[in-house]
Amino acid sequence: MPIDLVLSGGFLEGLFATLEDAVKTATGPLGLGIIGIYSFLIAFVLPLPSEIVLAPAEQMRLGFSTEVTLALIILVSGIGKAAGSVFAFHIGQEAKQSGPVIRWVRRSRFDIIAWSEKKTVQLAQRFGYVGLALALCVPFFPDTISIYAFSVLEEDYYRFAAATFFGSVGRLLVTLIGVFGVTVAF
Repeated sequence: MPIDLVLSGGFLEGLFATLEDAVKTATGPLGLGIIGIYSFLIAFVLPLPSEIVLAPAEQMRLGFSTEVTLALIILVSGIGKAAGSVFAFHIGQEAKQSGPVIRWVRRSRFDIIAWSEKKTVQLAQRFGYVGLALALCVPFFPDTISIYAFSVLEEDYYRFAAATFFGSVGRLLVTLIGVFGVTVAF
């Protein structure tokens, strides 16, 4: 496969669409596995929405009510994203040692990176790991930007994993309540 095709987006767009379709049509325990893998990947490499994992809740066929199925999806997604975030965190720790990587990110043509990095740094400085969790609660915003920006600032893998887990769960709950008007009983 020519690198030009990969870089032009044709291949990537097809791959992204295939992954999104796999998540949207996921069923059964294998479907939960697909959601977990997707959540892992979006934490460190895929600029795709995490909210899509909520789509298959009514057709998952797990033998539970829709509410319990949603809770399982949110739990699996949170665990997958936390695991992917720890992987991204490790990459970020390595990138701290690499001046060229940081310079390349700062020179990137995407202003959103600079803006997100600035906001994430502000949240991290003011609220620490709670700030990361809050940043990850924003629906429909790519997680990878916040995760990498934060990973360069911090060093505690366990707190980072906990913050990304709670941020991921919070984001899905904010999406369900705020966007879809679902009531959640605890």
